[in-house]
Amino acid sequence: MEIKTRWELIKKYIEFFRSKGHHEIPSASLIPENDPTVLFTTAGMHPLVPFLQGERHPHGKRLVDVQKCIRTGDIEDVGDEVHHTFFEMLGNWSLGDYWKKEAIEWSYEFLTSEEWLGIPKEKLAVSCFVGEESMGVKKDIESSEHWLKMGIPEKRIAFLSRSQNWWGLAGESGPCGPDTEMFYWVGKGDAPEKFEPEDKRWVEIWNDVFMQYSKKKDGGYELLEHKNVDTGMGVERTIAVLLGLDDNYKTPGFTPIIAEIEKLSGKKYDENKKAFRIIADHLRASVFILGDERGVKPGNLGQGYVLRRLIRRAIRYGNILGIEQDFTVQIARAILPVYPDYQELHRNHKTICDELQAEEERFRKTLEKGLKIFEKIAHDDIITGREAFLLFQSYGFPIEMTVELANEKGAQIDLEEYNSEFKRHQDLSRTSSAGQFKSGLADDSEQTKKLHTATHMLLEALKRVLNSDIRQRGSNITPTRSRFDFSYERKLSDEERKEVEEMVNGKIRAGLEVEREELPLQEAFSSGAMGEFGAKYPDIVSVYTVLDPNEPRGYFSKEICTGPHVHNTKELGKFKILKEESVSAGVRRIKSVVE
Repeated sequence: MEIKTRWELIKKYIEFFRSKGHHEIPSASLIPENDPTVLFTTAGMHPLVPFLQGERHPHGKRLVDVQKCIRTGDIEDVGDEVHHTFFEMLGNWSLGDYWKKEAIEWSYEFLTSEEWLGIPKEKLAVSCFVGEESMGVKKDIESSEHWLKMGIPEKRIAFLSRSQNWWGLAGESGPCGPDTEMFYWVGKGDAPEKFEPEDKRWVEIWNDVFMQYSKKKDGGYELLEHKNVDTGMGVERTIAVLLGLDDNYKTPGFTPIIAEIEKLSGKKYDENKKAFRIIADHLRASVFILGDERGVKPGNLGQGYVLRRLIRRAIRYGNILGIEQDFTVQIARAILPVYPDYQELHRNHKTICDELQAEEERFRKTLEKGLKIFEKIAHDDIITGREAFLLFQSYGFPIEMTVELANEKGAQIDLEEYNSEFKRHQDLSRTSSAGQFKSGLADDSEQTKKLHTATHMLLEALKRVLNSDIRQRGSNITPTRSRFDFSYERKLSDEERKEVEEMVNGKIRAGLEVEREELPLQEAFSSGAMGEFGAKYPDIVSVYTVLDPNEPRGYFSKEICTGPHVHNTKELGKFKILKEESVSAGVRRIKSVVE
């Protein structure tokens, strides 16, 4: 079957794996609330980590999805044929169900069957893990044997090292394993008889990860009882391959965006590829971040800072193309029709356009002046950190933009001095992640303290009323309300909601003391303290306990947390649930206040 668009590919992929007994799950938010290690969802596996580690998924053991992702580590690389900050990742998942045989057979069937993608098998090659003695992990003969049975010639199977064919977080304990990657020949003429992975004309299109090991804290590996399959297929790259294109920006998903930039600039894409690609990519990513159900706004911290970088870099390259008028909203309006299936973008259309317009107006006021200042200070080979900070503070130039400008001039920036200036002028939070707070608050006001303590008590009440296995999946607390996400499969009944409220209010009326102590991490867990799933904690942690002498264990709630909290529950007043709703499969959200 001939597939030409992203939607055709997505539809076929989902249809195929549904026919194999998989349940389709929706894309998770781009803004992860239960993983403090990343700013954005960067892969399909991120929202599924608890289930990959053994927790039961409400939709069973076989899942399929298309996950929207943002990767910002290589923003400066955007401008070539293949790099993107936003992308969609197709994935199918086995949570302790099928294994290598089925995964490989189905991958081959989907790729080569005329009913599905219809790729000629003569243009396919695969790689498998070569094994590593120091890890105690053997060569992945099992995967290669399944590929041979599928008809992939032995010379088209390459065994590669851990850097190419192993999935796992370096230095971390937890599930990991070898993967097998599928490659498509994009060169002219017949594919060579032997697969040489270094040849760039072999393009990776799919990756099957087999999480069969657990990395231990001592660095060793042991076999997992609960084995998982985790796969990933990039939508844009696959469409480009199927259409015989060597440039992702020429795929149908980018055509209307590129056409709008040509219209606004009066320039041609083929003569200005880098600038066009940066504008198209960065504004598409910005539209998805702004339009996300947990959307953020441009700012100087965390996700907001990344968003500001993307928008302002796009504006700068629009300036290079000679676009003198505001243009980001026009590009956004060209992007939205490409993605009719993401309803949140269309619901938030006004917010997207308003935020882009406001950010463009802010930056355009200082862009020309800032560029003139840069030209004055860039005549030397070295730009001081103070000068770079001036561009940031007074003209809104993210440091990464100034570095890029300096590189174009052959100049260097004293980044050490810049960092010193930045730290001296910023009133940053307690954490080193500039706005990313792990189980704590950025706002120390009395009202947020009250809501924070109430949220701890809410979690304990949910465990007692609904299910002791309930876990926190994220929280956001402002001076006016608490937003709390937790693992649960269904809507609360009116009676359950009332019982949760009353339990929290009963503990408030009891006037319970809230105690803070510092403990070694393992001792904290041993004492019964709960932690946020997936969070990374220091060796010594703060533990907040809502003491209750009438409880068998002597307390109502006990959590690892950086605080702050009230000293006595009577300070809270009255706890009230405003709304309870679904966020995603198996995750509910409660919005609450204290009065």
